[in-house]
Amino acid sequence: MTSPHAEPTITEAPASGWSVFRFRDFRAFCAARFMTGIAMQVHNVGLGWLVYDRTGSVMALGLVGLAAFLPALLLALVAGAVADRYDRRLIMVACWSIIALGDLALLAVALNPSLPVWPIFLLTVLVGGSRSFANPASQALLPNLVPRPYFAHAVTMATTAWQSSSIAGPALGGFLYALGPAVVFGFASASFALAAIAIATVRPREQGGPNRARPTLESLFAGIGFIKSRPAILGAISLDLFAVLLGGAVALLPVYAKDILHTGPWGLGLLRSAPALGAVGMTLVLASYPLRRHAGRRMFTAVAVFGLATIVFGLSTHFWLSMAALFVTGAADMVSVVVRQTLVQAETPDDMRGRVSAVNSVFIGASNELGEFESGALAAAVGPVGSVVIGGIGTVIVAALWTRLFPTLWKRDALV
Repeated sequence: MTSPHAEPTITEAPASGWSVFRFRDFRAFCAARFMTGIAMQVHNVGLGWLVYDRTGSVMALGLVGLAAFLPALLLALVAGAVADRYDRRLIMVACWSIIALGDLALLAVALNPSLPVWPIFLLTVLVGGSRSFANPASQALLPNLVPRPYFAHAVTMATTAWQSSSIAGPALGGFLYALGPAVVFGFASASFALAAIAIATVRPREQGGPNRARPTLESLFAGIGFIKSRPAILGAISLDLFAVLLGGAVALLPVYAKDILHTGPWGLGLLRSAPALGAVGMTLVLASYPLRRHAGRRMFTAVAVFGLATIVFGLSTHFWLSMAALFVTGAADMVSVVVRQTLVQAETPDDMRGRVSAVNSVFIGASNELGEFESGALAAAVGPVGSVVIGGIGTVIVAALWTRLFPTLWKRDALV
């Protein structure tokens, strides 16, 4: 059913990406996305520093990533089906409220240094499980907020909202941690609560989900089948998967900040902000000069640049060179994100977007956490520098290999 917000006369994409903000519900969505981005970044800075401070173990940092990844992996198919069956806004409100409560519990743990470390891992599982339901619902809701010609611009700007929060969030997290770890988790809890309130005000142009058809085993796996039938989508998702899995150095930033670059929580915050700053800078370029041609080739080039910049970061012992390398990784990753997200959202039927987005979240969102585990485990074996450099080299190799395995994506011209 079409809502009063619908404007079916819009048939052509605007010249500028900024015009997508004319839609009120999209603005509310971006505001909620910004607040959850701030909250998640502050949460991650506090969690990483708290765990490393209490254990002094790079493996423990990797285990935090694994604890966040497992729920996303195990619940992905169910989460996607839920996003296609029930109101996506209510799913997001419920999940973000649960995460807010989880951060309150982490606040209590931070206030009691005598507690063992295992409650932190349990709460990380809770947060990861909630995110596994919120992410596909959020991705599937976005196309219902703007006309189809605005899809690519909406993806760019929604990603900008997240990345903008990722600039301020890590630096803010480092500052708040200096005031005390409990302050970090208290702030994150309040931010998630405010985001839940903001998304509750959104009214989609078209009500994506609910699909009241009785779920079956076949319907649960429909998202996987759809992605397998679309080589360009499969190539984009899997390329990002391996780039993040191999090239992600985020898990080791506490080690780099403390032991290699010899800085404190404030330095860790700035390092975490650098990729987001690069992503937002690239967004400004894409808003003015959208990806209208050669989208596939530009995605492959961006992933290769991401890998090379990761190598530079891994070898750097100078703070500002490390910041510059991370800035480039963020800018390159933004190009890849826009191509992947636009392909997934524009080419997937609305009644399947939840399930397809859930698979996408496992490949991409959860691969961040799995990448953290891989980085921590490899760092325990060959050291943090070796882990990051090997990952960067692997990313470049994968980008070259994928041009052969997925020629449809390599030759992809227009996004929509």
